[in-house]
Amino acid sequence: QVQLVESGGGLVQTGGSLRLSCAASGRAFKNVAMGWFRQAPGKEREFVAAISWNGGSTSYADSVKGRFTISRDNAKNMLYLQMNSLNTEDTAVYYCNAVISTSRPLATADFGSWGQGTQVTVSS
Repeated sequence: QVQLVESGGGLVQTGGSLRLSCAASGRAFKNVAMGWFRQAPGKEREFVAAISWNGGSTSYADSVKGRFTISRDNAKNMLYLQMNSLNTEDTAVYYCNAVISTSRPLATADFGSWGQGTQVTVSS
């Protein structure tokens, strides 16, 4: 069964860094664009970053540009999100999923349902 498992979240102070990981099972990972999303309490899930199938193209939400970096390792079926200069507005549950493209980062059904996500909490 194809699935996504996010990890690497935690509690960090403002200005700190975290690196999130997403382990994807199944052969689909190597052929699809992938993205990170987040959902803060009381808010809808929002796009954070996306990367093309070969890593040649990336896109970011304006709120994280210059602070977050998305990357992938297709040999390991892994997706990453390096988060620097974190602030309290970054507090959310972070999810990974396949997306249509970096220019149209809408989640697709390639992996079925969403994973459980990983909690990131930034304290002031």
